[in-house]
Amino acid sequence: MPLPPDPLDPLLDRWKEPDLPQPSIAAEVWRRIELEEKDRGGGIWAGIEAWLSRPPFAILFVVSCALLGLFMAEVRVNREQRAHSAQLARSYLQLIDPLMKADAVARQP
Repeated sequence: MPLPPDPLDPLLDRWKEPDLPQPSIAAEVWRRIELEEKDRGGGIWAGIEAWLSRPPFAILFVVSCALLGLFMAEVRVNREQRAHSAQLARSYLQLIDPLMKADAVARQP
């Protein structure tokens, strides 16, 4: 006894061969890139990225960050040297003037 034909066979046969011509891969890739660029919008991060994607501005940003880091390091070292100099001056005064040392001891509880 023969089996009845499956009703899905004609549908599957139609599905094997698409009716529409397939676009080329390159055209599809460029279309997706264009859509992605449109979807990004004009947020602040997109503006920053646009500026930093240009080599002169990227170099300027890196140099500015390096100079700012050097300046902050110099400020910190200067502050430490000033504190060290003040400590040396206090130590020198206490060494020379015994009354300062006695006064400091008298003030302690």
